Amino acid sequence: MITLTESAIKRVRDMMSKRDGGVGLRIGVVKSGCSGYSYALDYADDVATDDVVIEQGDVKVVVNEDAMPMLEGMELDFVREGLNQSFKFINPNVTSECGCGESFSVTK
Repeated sequence: MITLTESAIKRVRDMMSKRDGGVGLRIGVVKSGCSGYSYALDYADDVATDDVVIEQGDVKVVVNEDAMPMLEGMELDFVREGLNQSFKFINPNVTSECGCGESFSVTK
């Protein structure tokens, strides 16, 4: 299960309210960087048969079932630090991260 903090729920809700349609937030992983994978965020305009839909409050998160083993138990937060704001992934499956924090590796 993937969970969202109240701050992340509010941010996704705000993002979706500015769009004309869509299902929710799509979270995925892509092979990238020096550690192996990076997170991919996008709008989910539809739900495929191999997608998992997670609902928390009035927000939906869509994840391809192939990515679920790497994201299982993850918490998504939205943080503001000074003028910067971003989603923060708190993922218990991550075994290491690259020095710049853009990519990660997991044990399968």
